[in-house]
Order: sequence, then C-alpha cells, then structure tokens
Amino acid sequence: MRHHRAVVTGAAGFLGTLLARRLLAGPVPLDGGPPAPVDELVLLDLAPPAPDLAADPRTTVLTGSLAEVLDRVPDVDAVFHLAGVVSGAAEADFDLGMATNLDATRAVLERARAQARPPLLVFTSSLAVFGADPAGPALGTVDDDTLPRPQSSYGVQKFIGEQLVADYTRKGFLRGRSVRLMTVSVRPGRPNAAASSFLSSILREPLAGQRATCPVPPDTPVALSSPPRTLEGILRAAAVAEAAWGSRTAMNLPSITTTPREMVEALDRVTGRDTGRLVDWIPDPAIAAIVGTWPARFTTDRAAALGLRPDDAVDDLIRHHLAASGEPPR
Repeated sequence: MRHHRAVVTGAAGFLGTLLARRLLAGPVPLDGGPPAPVDELVLLDLAPPAPDLAADPRTTVLTGSLAEVLDRVPDVDAVFHLAGVVSGAAEADFDLGMATNLDATRAVLERARAQARPPLLVFTSSLAVFGADPAGPALGTVDDDTLPRPQSSYGVQKFIGEQLVADYTRKGFLRGRSVRLMTVSVRPGRPNAAASSFLSSILREPLAGQRATCPVPPDTPVALSSPPRTLEGILRAAAVAEAAWGSRTAMNLPSITTTPREMVEALDRVTGRDTGRLVDWIPDPAIAAIVGTWPARFTTDRAAALGLRPDDAVDDLIRHHLAASGEPPR
C-alpha cells in the first residue's frame, strides 16, 4: 500500500497543528490519487509542536528558522507551507516580514526544487493581497479574477509568494497550489500580532467570561471562515488532480460576510444571555487602517466547483469553538 511523506512549516501554529493532526489521523488523497496514510510527517517551526504531535513515532520535529533546518528535510511527496509572520507584525517590522514571508518562502521553494521528483506544494496566502487602491475606485465584491492590489507589506509579501509558487510550477520545479485564507475565527488561545486578531477575541474572550476590545467601527464588514472550513480548503487544494485545480493563480477560499456588531449579536443568541456586554468598543486607527483595506465580500465559484462552501452563519463559528474547547459558555 502506498504511503505519503509530507512536511508542514509553521507546524506549532494553530492551523499547522490542526493540519498535522488531520494528516496523521487517516488516509489523505494527494494530487488526484487515492487516499493513503501519512507514515512520515516532518514538522518545522521556531517553537516545538504540540506534545501529542511530538510524541507520534511518525513525526520528525525540526525546531528553528527555516534557513537553519531546511537542509535537514528529506524529499517528500507534499509540502504544506503555512509558516509566516502575521499581518500586524509584518507591518510593524518590515525586515522581519520580508525575511519570514518572502525570503523563507523562496527558500522552501528552492528546497522543493532540489528534490529528485517535484513535490506537491500548498501555499497559504491571504485575503490581504486585495485592497482598495487609494487612487482607484472602491473595492466591491471580489471574484476569482479580481486583480490583487495589496495595501500592506503583509499583503505584498503574500502576493509575491503566490507568484513565485506559480512560476516554480510553470517551470516544473514543483506542483504548486496557493489558497487565499480568509480571517479564521474563532482561534483558541490568546490574541496574536495579526491585525485581525480581534475577530477571534471578541467572541473567544466573552465566551470565557472575559472582556475583549474591538478596535474597528461596529459595522466594519469582514470576511470570516471557521477553522474546520479553512482546514478543509487547504486539504482540498492538495487532494485534487492538476486538471481539476486548473489555473496556477491562487484560489480564494469561501467565507461569510459579517460585521463586529453582528458577531456580538450572535454571541447573545448562542449563549442565551447578554454576553456581548463584555466587548468594549475602543477605536485603534492603526488596526482599522489595515483591516479597512481588506475586502469582505467574495464570490468563490472556483472553490465551489471543488466542493468547498462557507459556514452558514456567525453562530456556526461560535458553536465550532465551543465544541472544540469542550467548555460551555459562561
């Protein structure tokens, strides 16, 4: 029986952890082939992975920067490149963003190019590649052919990454698929440096009986996707055959359009109490300036053709989080 060997960069992160667990949980298809188990999974990150992943005999853990560990990665069937510096951090530290989101991505592509057989490579890009050009018209609904116009360093770095994946694929160095992730909510844990971090915290913290701050106006439109739907999109990109994948252009994953006000109202519906009172509305112009350039309305026909669909409502995002945490709302 065929087995897969794969590598996940950013394996200590939230999505990297979910992906690694899914790859180890059961057979997965790659590039149109039949499902097969992953019998070796290489996990790369600056921090060690979750204890259950580190203890699995099928995993090899490489801790350090990609520049330090890539030469120790064996040839694999599939590369899932999730590692990167998040939006707010990339905007605050230009050099860090360039080194991590651009230079390290090219290093990953070069390691894939060096393999005896070109691997499948899935690159996670972002909706931040789109933005409202200050000298152009307002950004409306984004579809599969909308021209990216990033308005942040993070968005520029991700868009360049997409183009590199497409060109390495064109040259036959690898078989690349780039997927543009929407803002993932609800993420567990504590807020991170992402400009969109509040879109998890204004749900997560009140559910735990804690206060949270929303730094943008209540009616700011945003595009969200739950962790299960996001993971589904990443795995589907790896699973389909080249003919089904189609264009080398990055694919937008499905999302729901909502606002912070609607998210807080959903909190009250799901919990049956005034949980939304724990959200403080305190403007942060720096965060609003980044998030305000991102699109919130998408038409994702290409993803739909691959069987991908968005969550039905914000209420589902909250229920997903409650089910994953195993704790009832307070």
